[in-house]
Amino acid sequence: MSASPGAPEFADSYLVEVLSEFGLALKYVRAEGNTLHYLADDGSEVGVFDAASGFGSLMFGHNNPELVEHAKWLLDQQTPVHAQFSGYSYALDLAAKLNEIIRRELKTDDKFYGLFGNSGAEAVEITIKHAELDRGMRIKELKEGIEANVEAARSAIAGGARVSEAAAGLAGGADFDRLVAEVRRRNAETEARPPLFLALEGGFHGKLVSSVQLTFNEEFRGPFKALAAQARFIPRDRPEMIEKVVEEERAALLDVVVQDGVVDLVERDFPVFAAFLVEPILGEAGIFPISRELARALREACDRIGVPLVSDEIQSGMGRSGTFLAGTQIDLKPDYIILAKALGGGLAKLGVVLVNEHRYRKDFELMHTSTFGRDGFSSRLALKFLEMLEADGGKAYQLAAERGAKAVAMMEAIKADYPDVVKEVRGKGLMLGFELHDQSKSADPEIREAVEYEALAFVIGGHLLRKHRIRIFSTASNLETMRFEPSIHLSDEELAQVDAGFRDVCRILRDQDASKFA
Repeated sequence: MSASPGAPEFADSYLVEVLSEFGLALKYVRAEGNTLHYLADDGSEVGVFDAASGFGSLMFGHNNPELVEHAKWLLDQQTPVHAQFSGYSYALDLAAKLNEIIRRELKTDDKFYGLFGNSGAEAVEITIKHAELDRGMRIKELKEGIEANVEAARSAIAGGARVSEAAAGLAGGADFDRLVAEVRRRNAETEARPPLFLALEGGFHGKLVSSVQLTFNEEFRGPFKALAAQARFIPRDRPEMIEKVVEEERAALLDVVVQDGVVDLVERDFPVFAAFLVEPILGEAGIFPISRELARALREACDRIGVPLVSDEIQSGMGRSGTFLAGTQIDLKPDYIILAKALGGGLAKLGVVLVNEHRYRKDFELMHTSTFGRDGFSSRLALKFLEMLEADGGKAYQLAAERGAKAVAMMEAIKADYPDVVKEVRGKGLMLGFELHDQSKSADPEIREAVEYEALAFVIGGHLLRKHRIRIFSTASNLETMRFEPSIHLSDEELAQVDAGFRDVCRILRDQDASKFA
């Protein structure tokens, strides 16, 4: 078996080609803590500080010794990985522990039922399916009520009731059966409408067939619009737009009622929207924490519309923000919570959707299955990860907050020294964004060209990697923002390394001299 990565002939050939242009195509062969080691041309190992941290997946760093030891022990114990359809699994223990933590954070006695998958994107897909099942059941209940009213009206007609002029006009006559046929025809047209979802502008919820349609970036979702249900996007600074969008998409079913011996028609709101998805910290948009005011407005809007509020904590959750849920800090009250990334301790692939008991549809458990979603190895490793988070009174959360505060102070000091280069420092805990001012009007033609081709972030990333041994990337939908998401074991020496690297980049951009990029 090869000891190092092979050639890209059969996979990632184009990706390697692009990354090679910026010196980012490296063969990483070993990882520990906040350090990734790559093979240099002479075969020696070179360590780099990993500020990307698996895009937020590594709360305790690469190959944390305690987690690795536990993983080995689980395998030595011959933990059953595959025991599907047995009814009992270690996922039950994991769901119970998650309930303990979440109910504490949300200050609620409500139960949250867990639906497991392999990744964050799959967990979003599970969310979409469950929300649509819930919408379908609400539609069914609405239709059953209408049919019951039709039969009640039929009895009333037999007893001498008459059809109203308005209803007769709609049906083209006062015949009751004709009226019922027209009501059913029109309702069938409305019922055929595909579901819609609500999400925030800038949000990122995955790249699978359905989840990508909830991701705001048009470059990601545009080519695949025909494949899945669509979303309407709300600006994060204009929650009043929710009502406008809902009214634009409003639909109704016709219902038959009897009042004072007259059969008439009324409208019943049709459930057009299935769910509203939100990230408490919009990661790929550029690390934008949403406000407490927006969180309250979202909850109120979802209650008015009658749709579940879904908190996507795939990147921001599991302590990265300084609390188990980033939404805790803004009093976000979701009906669904999505967790993944760090949940598997950076070793196992695992995602989960936690659904409030008041929204849960138990039939879903027989409709959606996942081969590895509830496996014993991943579930027990996740339990160990949660145990480590909660240890010593939640010391891991405290470290995320304290180390993050120190990182913010460092970045704010750079901003103060380079106000014309650094636009803003944002985030919570160790989910931070360092945004640079737009360089499209740069006096340096090379910098302008890099911006034009959306390559400046790669140029900066390559420079920081080669000269400063820092591995960092921009966010996917805000290329001016460098994402900073190391583990809680971030050291003062690593912070000093980042300080030097960021200041070097700022000097180059201030001097408008691309020749200084390594």
